[in-house]
Amino acid sequence: MVPSISAGTRRSGLVIQQLVSSVRRTPPSCGNVRLLGVDGHAGSGKSTFAGRLAEALGGAPVLHLDDIATHAELFDWTGRLLREVLAPLREGRTAHYRPYDWRARRFGPARALPPAPVVLLEGVGAGRRALRPHLALLLWMELPAEEAWRAGRERDGEEQRAFWDGWIPAERRHFAEDPSRPHADLLVRRTREGIRSGSAAGTGAGSGSESASVSGSESASGEKYLVLPGPAGTW
Repeated sequence: MVPSISAGTRRSGLVIQQLVSSVRRTPPSCGNVRLLGVDGHAGSGKSTFAGRLAEALGGAPVLHLDDIATHAELFDWTGRLLREVLAPLREGRTAHYRPYDWRARRFGPARALPPAPVVLLEGVGAGRRALRPHLALLLWMELPAEEAWRAGRERDGEEQRAFWDGWIPAERRHFAEDPSRPHADLLVRRTREGIRSGSAAGTGAGSGSESASVSGSESASGEKYLVLPGPAGTW
């Protein structure tokens, strides 16, 4: 169960170190590992946020689902992830997986993933039904699909245009059949203005919900994050 934070802290803002402290108090979820899922639409900033959180956690390992998915298995990789990664971690062993090379269209050399106290699982589908029982915490990047996809297209350029044309309908089908957001413990928003007031933060905070601001997590682009309690109601 995710540890709750006090109402006073929720009103005044949750800084990154308080989030880290709460994560470390969370009971292990996969053997002795606290597995954190970071999900959201493609292009929503999951990798950047996961990297910042991992850094704040003292260099926690991050497994990117882009390394697990393939052209032939955009979303049909659950069995391989459970077998090659989660089963060893649950048993206290170092997992080994082969990252997929999207340009060469083949798997690369094996990579080790140790059973660290905290491991981040980042990517579209990290909060899927089959994985949630293994997660200590699920975070959802709160960026609308169309905005995220537009950012992803701009990031990847013309070279990946055909891929995105196929990816978007596949992602739509995935989340229609197996949504992650309703089960998120926390919602994460990016903001270039740093910590904003609730009325400026968008629908969730502006409608009167209690928000938790995560400071001290500014990226090279000047982004910071606003963290809100998620639909799961665990915080």
